[in-house]
Amino acid sequence: MNDAVLARAGDAAIRVGSKSFAAAARLFDREMRDSAVMLYAWCRLCDDTVDGQASGHDGRRLAREEAEARLARLEALTRAALDGEPAEDPAFAGLQAVARRHAIPRRYPLQHLDGYRMDVAGRRYATLSDTLDYCYHVAGVVGVMMGHVMGVRDPETLDRASDLGIAFQLTNIARDVVEDAANGRVYLPADWLAEAGLDEGDFAEPRHREGLATVVARLLAVSEPYYDSAAIGIRSLPPRAAWAVATAQGVYRQIGLDVLRRGARAWDERVSTSTAQKLRHVALGAGTAVASRFPNGSPRRCDGLYARPDL
Repeated sequence: MNDAVLARAGDAAIRVGSKSFAAAARLFDREMRDSAVMLYAWCRLCDDTVDGQASGHDGRRLAREEAEARLARLEALTRAALDGEPAEDPAFAGLQAVARRHAIPRRYPLQHLDGYRMDVAGRRYATLSDTLDYCYHVAGVVGVMMGHVMGVRDPETLDRASDLGIAFQLTNIARDVVEDAANGRVYLPADWLAEAGLDEGDFAEPRHREGLATVVARLLAVSEPYYDSAAIGIRSLPPRAAWAVATAQGVYRQIGLDVLRRGARAWDERVSTSTAQKLRHVALGAGTAVASRFPNGSPRRCDGLYARPDL
């Protein structure tokens, strides 16, 4: 893999954009880490381009026409990269290299772009099913692509990779719900807000924090069977990949637990995991990875979870 592409597309993006993912990615072997970092760099570029951000920070809300034009260009460049055309931008060159090396079907990067299309279109999430559909497209399908990077091809394990991505996104929604609302993005199910007596237009205001905390707790409860289902797939991964995934699972789940613990104060400042917490989950992840080599019985994926659209 081209070291120059890796350096320009990936390492800086992951250090700035996601400290949690960066901590887990260090546990991969070199080849797998390089692929994971470059896949992340393409995802990060797409997200930042549509949101007018830099590495997930300091965004500006784009006019719909500008966002649509940016998304159209992202799709054109992505399709060209997947078709093997020369890519000048390092993020697209990285995607091209990763997709080729790991035989990632083109439908997966395109499904990911469909998630950004939901944001650009201002999609309304009327029910939990709608929210889960969004979570799959922006995160679950990234889990599936990462499964390919880790050498996974069987559908059941890819289901669990999707489950983990969905769990991550549900946690992200819970943590960032007030910030997202300020940017005109509402991912909580509208029927849940209505049941809690909250209006979609002002639910994130400080006077509604107690009610919002109740709805967010409900969303985080939904994430738990996705985390549990994802854990089953760890046994099918190479040892170092299993360690990295178990660590990432622990770190992200910790964020959700901290949101729950803070309740109505969860959005006074952004919830994140400390270095000590990350190190703890690195150690716990190692134990989980080892234990997965000696499975007790044959647990099955939880019933009733989101079904990937390509199945």
